[in-house]
Amino acid sequence: MDLLTPSFGLLIWTLLAFVLVLVVLRKFAWGPILSALNEREQTIADSLATAERVKSEMAQMKGENEALLVKAREERAAMLKEAKETKDRIIGEARDQAKAEAAKILAEAQATLENQKMAALTDVKNRIGGMVIEISEKVLRKSLADRAAQEDYIRTLADDVSLLGRH
Repeated sequence: MDLLTPSFGLLIWTLLAFVLVLVVLRKFAWGPILSALNEREQTIADSLATAERVKSEMAQMKGENEALLVKAREERAAMLKEAKETKDRIIGEARDQAKAEAAKILAEAQATLENQKMAALTDVKNRIGGMVIEISEKVLRKSLADRAAQEDYIRTLADDVSLLGRH
């Protein structure tokens, strides 16, 4: 039972040891421990503030990124629209140019055909004229050579003319 009821001397020595340990700890350990705790508390507070600031900056950046994405999509759509309009315009111009070229080629072909037709008609007329002159020359030579044949030939022509007029 002595263990449960300490003696007065033991109590004093224990109290003295406790006060001594308390003084030593207060002088050498509590200052650094408390400053380390305060420093740790300040570091945690700074970290939380930094994290909050970074979070708000990230939210702002996210908003800016979304705005940039919307703007980029609008610019892409405008560029695609412009490219389509340019493509359609170029195709239309090429089509119009091809039509104009085809019309020009057709007109040139028609003019060439008309010129060839006129040349062929002129050639036929010239040949016929040459043949008429040649035949007339032969007829006149024959006619002038024989007076009786000439009169007979003139009567035949006159009859033919009068026969043609009767029909």
